[in-house]
Amino acid sequence: MNKPEFFVTPGYGETQLAAMHYSQAVRTGDRVETSGQGGWDDNWNFPEALEDEIIQAFDNVERTLALAGATWRDVIAVDSYHIPSSEDSIGEDHNRVMVEQFRQRMGDRAPIWTEVGVSALGAPRMRVEIRVTATVGHGHGS
Repeated sequence: MNKPEFFVTPGYGETQLAAMHYSQAVRTGDRVETSGQGGWDDNWNFPEALEDEIIQAFDNVERTLALAGATWRDVIAVDSYHIPSSEDSIGEDHNRVMVEQFRQRMGDRAPIWTEVGVSALGAPRMRVEIRVTATVGHGHGS
């Protein structure tokens, strides 16, 4: 049996561990799971522009994965949570940036993806949260 190893992202992860008692990632064997990552900086500030917030959330996922020895190219599943910008869907402004980031960070590989619209997230002004599962060392990582 592999013992779970927990990871705390320097900066915002340390703040969340102290305040909310949770880690940013866990690795068991070759499997890495992250907590939901938002588009915050280390001081818990959010960009004004939605596109910048989504890109920062992807950067935070990347930063957290790296602590556990993984990259975006190891990601096999993505769950994303969005405050919708349209009445009848999450909104093209969310989807366009999400898909651009998938293509940029994952190359030709495409993960499974569940995208959920929600009425609120864990912090005021937060519009997106991304959680991933990765498997390391199976020929698809960079």
